[in-house]
Amino acid sequence: MADNNKVKIWIQLADAENPIALSISPEDEENYRKAEELVNTLWKKWMERFNGTSNDVLGRVAFQFARLYLEAYGENRQVNDFLTNMDQTLETLVEDLE
Repeated sequence: MADNNKVKIWIQLADAENPIALSISPEDEENYRKAEELVNTLWKKWMERFNGTSNDVLGRVAFQFARLYLEAYGENRQVNDFLTNMDQTLETLVEDLE
């Protein structure tokens, strides 16, 4: 079953020989392009800063984004836990008022 709601895009990361072909929802394209830009911007900056091969620097970039992802995930989890607890507290208060 073909998904007619998909578009095909190509992203170019660092100095990789071949771009990466992706089939994505059109509404997701902006995020994919921003991610591509973020990776390439950091890669270029760190290529100038560090004396290493392109693969070494790309590995550093991947590690940095993985670290940031895990930090954001942990923060989101804390917010979710807080909101869940707040919801339970509010439900208890409403029930006590009834």
